[in-house]
Parts: sequence; structure tokens; C-alpha cells
Amino acid sequence: MSQTANAPQGPASGPRILYRQARARDAADQAEVFHHAVMQGAMARYSVAEREAWAGALPRDASAWAARQALYTTLVATCDGRCVGFLELDIPRGRVETLYVWPSLARRGIGATLLIHAERLLREHGIARVTIEASLVLAEALARRGWREVGEEWVERGGERLCRKRFEKALALLET
Repeated sequence: MSQTANAPQGPASGPRILYRQARARDAADQAEVFHHAVMQGAMARYSVAEREAWAGALPRDASAWAARQALYTTLVATCDGRCVGFLELDIPRGRVETLYVWPSLARRGIGATLLIHAERLLREHGIARVTIEASLVLAEALARRGWREVGEEWVERGGERLCRKRFEKALALLET
């Protein structure tokens, strides 16, 4: 998969982002990306208490994220060899489990590119529809990119109720 976004790259165009399957050594960076994406990136949509509860739902520990790599197909965006964004995909269920990008790199197409790679993988496995339960931070971007909102739900994290939106997208299957 190892592809770059927004080529050509130069001093004025920003950092060079590479996309690939996660490796065990990415797990510590995934923990940090998750924590900072929630605590900083979600500030405009969720209260401090909600973000602390959300961030506390998954450990800030590399071993926990390495274990998740065994459960889900994990795609990462890297910059200078460090994970700066990731997506966890449950291929058999046609479901994006998580999508997080380092806050200072948000809104630069990294999450969208991770979704494009995930959609390709799903199509290669004959999956015709993808779903995601998205935070309010991600919801607007998904709607702009052709995802269809199919409902709202509230989840409990650490005693806080968090709103999220359910989305789906039909995938055009590859010709054989």
C-alpha cells in the first residue's frame, strides 16, 4: 500500500505522508494519536469530562494497541517513520472501528486517504457496504464525502454519555 498523499512534495507542500499496514512498533504512536485526537481534536464538539471519559476508554499503552492490531486490519499514515493517523477495519463485518489523526495534521486529507484504502480493501474482499459509528468531529466530513447518515446513538464511556452518528456507504465492487 505504501503510497504518498498529495505528490509532489516540497518544502511548501507540507510533510510527506506514507500509508501502509500497521506494524507492532506503531502501537505506541497509535496510543498517542488516539489520546491527542480525542483530547485536542474533539475540543469543539465534546466537553472536557466527555473527552476524558472517551480517552480513558482505551489505554494509553502500546501493548493494548498492539493487541488491537491482531483483532483488526490496521492501516497507518506515517510521517518521518512515525504513525500520525490510523484506521482499524473489521473486514468480515464491513466496518471501520476507529479512525484518528494527530490533531495538528487534521483536515489535510489523511483520514480521507485512510478511508479510501479501507474501502479498496473491503471491495477486494467482496464487501459491498461499509459502516462506521462516527464522533461528531468526523460526522460532517463523512457526509461531505458521500457517506449516508443512518442514525444517531449515545454511548457510555466512563460515566459520560457521548453522541455519535452511524453512517454507511455503498461500495462499487471490483470487476472480476
